Amino acid sequence: MRLTRPLRIVAARTVVPDTVETVTEAVARGALAAEDVSATGYRQLPVSETEAAPELAVRAAAACLAAAGLDAGAVDLLVHAWTYHQGHDFWSPAHYVAHGLGALRATALGIQQMCNGGAAALETAAAWLQADPRLHTAVVTTADRFCAPGFDRWRGDYGLWYGDGATAALLRSTLPGEAGRADWTDEGSLDLLALRSTTAAELETMHRGRDGFSRAPHAHGGTVDVRRTKKAFLEANGKESFARTVRLRVPELIRSSTAEAGIAADDPGLRCVVLPRIGRTALESAYVPAVALATGAPALDLGGLTGHLGAGDMLAGFAALVDQKLIAPGETALVLSAGGGFTWSCAVVRRPAPASPAPAGTAPAGTAPAGTAPASTDREASL
Repeated sequence: MRLTRPLRIVAARTVVPDTVETVTEAVARGALAAEDVSATGYRQLPVSETEAAPELAVRAAAACLAAAGLDAGAVDLLVHAWTYHQGHDFWSPAHYVAHGLGALRATALGIQQMCNGGAAALETAAAWLQADPRLHTAVVTTADRFCAPGFDRWRGDYGLWYGDGATAALLRSTLPGEAGRADWTDEGSLDLLALRSTTAAELETMHRGRDGFSRAPHAHGGTVDVRRTKKAFLEANGKESFARTVRLRVPELIRSSTAEAGIAADDPGLRCVVLPRIGRTALESAYVPAVALATGAPALDLGGLTGHLGAGDMLAGFAALVDQKLIAPGETALVLSAGGGFTWSCAVVRRPAPASPAPAGTAPAGTAPAGTAPASTDREASL
């Protein structure tokens, strides 16, 4: 997507439940086989005992508005994305989030694009803000709760563990002459320089397998079994087919995204590439090599304490960049997202320089190259 109006992520938040289950505890109660621990490399998962996914989304969105000092009545658009069951069968969770937030005049949209849903929701919000000059403020949320009996967070997939949580981003546009507004804060914000996606639709069989089309949810089994469909895919296509596609599509996506942002893939100001939180095996076999083909910036896996957040990995990446101070003002990062189908997205973001609320896509004047970004940690903003 070519951005014709400056867009800023004024605030981004990740909200996870206080309750967690560690890998040690999961193995002890028989929820996880000891031999599967090394495949993912994560240490624990947040587990929601009581809150439904949309309730967590309301909290994340409210935290973004509070951080920006913005009233919910100013929100023009709310886009909510999810991967799994939202608590009701025939219902709009996006409207619940808008209602709970108090954004009663906002247009509410739902996005269901598997684990790339957060990126798709952000892209949808950006497109609306680009297309209509009357719109200035969008809230993007994601939320998932991977609980029994319908989902097995530890063993439902190969090398991928699913954590409960919500993410949110407050996206604002501005017209020429408006960049000096008080609500365009630098602290905790990111300028969105580019956002692009690429698709390999032939990979949809990875999550369909050989199953026929059913008449109702869970007709193929009471618990979602991603291993069954992935096993069928691997038997039909071989173990290397997916990795080959990733190594082809992701470097192309990174190059096109950085070119659109007006930066070089080897720019020293490009400090890191934030990876989707999909576990050690998938990242080391496919994604880390793919990133290395396009840029020398270090690839970061920040899922150690959250696991995979369903549709929320990209927005959680934005929150981590600021919360963990992974990039300094004037520095740039790439945030990758991936989801079954298959679609990959790449966002190019930059920390604005202090006292310089420059439009997105414009290098902050007089900003000297910053020092090396601090080492990655697994800490998340939990509200």
